[in-house]
Amino acid sequence: EWYGAFPELCPVLHKYVRPRDKVLVVGCGNSELSEQMYDVGMCEDIVNIDISDAVIRQMQERSGSKRPKMSYLLMDMLQMDFPDAHFQVVLDKGTLDAILTDEEETTLAKVDKMFAEISRVLQVGGRYLCVSLAQAHVLKKAVEYFSQEGWVVRVHQVASSGNKQQFALPVFIYVMTKFRKIPGSAPQILEIFPEERDKPMRVESAERLVAAVKDRQHYALLCSQLSKTPCGEQVSLDLCDKESGRPRYTLHVVDSPSAKPSRDNHFAIFIIPQGRETEWLFGTEEGRKQLAGSAGFGRLVTVALHREQHYEGMAGIQAELSGKVMELAPLGLPARQQVPFLSVGGDIGVRTVRHRDTSPLSGEYVVEDVKGDGTCYFRRLIFLCNRNVVQSEVRLLPPTPLPGQKKRRKDKKKPSPTEPPAAIDKSYLCCEHHRAMVAGLCLLGGPNPFPGALLEVLVVGLGGGSLPLFVHDYFSQARVAVVEIDASMLEVATCWFGFSQGDRMRVHISDGLDYVAKLAAEAPAQYDAIMFDVDSKDLTVGMSCPPPAFVEKPFLQKVKTILKPEGVFVLNLVCRDARLKESVLATLREVFPLLYACHIEGEVNEILFCQPSPEGRQNPTELGARARELEGALRQPGRPWDSSYVLADMLQAVKIL
Repeated sequence: EWYGAFPELCPVLHKYVRPRDKVLVVGCGNSELSEQMYDVGMCEDIVNIDISDAVIRQMQERSGSKRPKMSYLLMDMLQMDFPDAHFQVVLDKGTLDAILTDEEETTLAKVDKMFAEISRVLQVGGRYLCVSLAQAHVLKKAVEYFSQEGWVVRVHQVASSGNKQQFALPVFIYVMTKFRKIPGSAPQILEIFPEERDKPMRVESAERLVAAVKDRQHYALLCSQLSKTPCGEQVSLDLCDKESGRPRYTLHVVDSPSAKPSRDNHFAIFIIPQGRETEWLFGTEEGRKQLAGSAGFGRLVTVALHREQHYEGMAGIQAELSGKVMELAPLGLPARQQVPFLSVGGDIGVRTVRHRDTSPLSGEYVVEDVKGDGTCYFRRLIFLCNRNVVQSEVRLLPPTPLPGQKKRRKDKKKPSPTEPPAAIDKSYLCCEHHRAMVAGLCLLGGPNPFPGALLEVLVVGLGGGSLPLFVHDYFSQARVAVVEIDASMLEVATCWFGFSQGDRMRVHISDGLDYVAKLAAEAPAQYDAIMFDVDSKDLTVGMSCPPPAFVEKPFLQKVKTILKPEGVFVLNLVCRDARLKESVLATLREVFPLLYACHIEGEVNEILFCQPSPEGRQNPTELGARARELEGALRQPGRPWDSSYVLADMLQAVKIL
């Protein structure tokens, strides 16, 4: 009975077996299933067949006169004696699994014969119910055979009430309903029921159905493993929406070996507020480990909420997840233990998708507004191919009343707290690496390198436009040229991030490699500052910024050619591959005699300041003084400046390489 006890199978069988049905059980063995169906009144007209004479005699003796309408016959299911269309239901508990042990030609031929006989003895509208562990080759064979015959195929996952530590694999029931075969290519009807109480989910192919079953098998094995031992590495899984099949929740299971389990701190669930899943504390393995340690629970499951999914507040999420997350509970959780749901500030945050589109170069992307700490709102650009990385971010300004506009009376309806403001705060650089890149401009040589001096700046990589816009606005005489390969990004920056072009700001739609190469050939030594903030579309490389071609020696020599002797080349480097990173740094040192590195705390980003001449070398104290001088020049009366942005602080961790 390890294919499922009767109480577990009964809810599914009850849907497809009626009291007046004539039922055939193939390969009955000595299972109690037929007897239990008979005894609870599910049906009585049951014929059991098996090729073992000993088994048939045993079962006849066991049932005897107790079940007069049920019979046991010695018969080979590959060659049955019954007339055509004799049964409404054929039931198979593990028989197909026992026969289809491999995909040898003789085995497949035997299975085809089995299926043909089942099809022959079933009436139109009859059901073949197959209880199986759903190995991929078994499920695929059954689905392909019967769907090609025009039958409707459903797969039910049996809800388990057993001990996962004894047997982890879930049991499935295939339900194949016979229809008359329609000539031509009739559409296949393939459905899966994740649990017996759910609505069916339709899939378009046998391959997708097999994949959906495999996902549930992996999940069951994972739950079994997590229930036995602590997980050494963090485990990640997606829970999908039942209707659309799209991810609705992303869960990370984090165990803290240092936590001493007590009755109250075994297990907790942490709901990450919407839009904050990209923050270091929630979006990185190290951050989640720190979060779990500070929370003080033996096991913490973090839950990230997906964009374009609707959530009914914390209580709704708790009701939706409580059953599922308990399947991830650790060993030793006391029975009926109340598991706390935690969050930041007790709410689920606010996320509003403002724009969604697809770029031929960057793929699918979204522009969304999210609520940060307190009352601050931020607008973000996210490439969905790398959905946990913020490509661009700006802070939104609170609405200000128009001149002559009266203040809202207290008894009037207040604006919705979920409706963020629309004006862009151009004075605020949200990204720490952008702040460091601007701070690096204090390395510029010359008698008057700061605001008021004429500066020629080249920025490769537009994104939302925050970096070039800040340089344009705060360096009043700077002329900024921006190179962006993706025309869609210019439209996004203009429509959603407050970017605009003018006499001192021009965008060139071009590949940065080609643009720099052309400048090197035609107009060398023309830029005071060159800034690279360009992401790589190749996620297989251990460097997500910039693309590898941008840090190859021949190209870097072209960059040096178009840079003035006292200028600075600023590169945003995001590289998780230690060997690759060391190789990039070595190449940069070969081209640029003076190289500074500024690590961004809590991020993978490292900002590199490269200068073509070693004569401008400055120690950290001198850099701090230059940074304070630059900040003093940028802080002009009437010009907003965020007090949290201290240029000298950005350069505290600078090292000379």
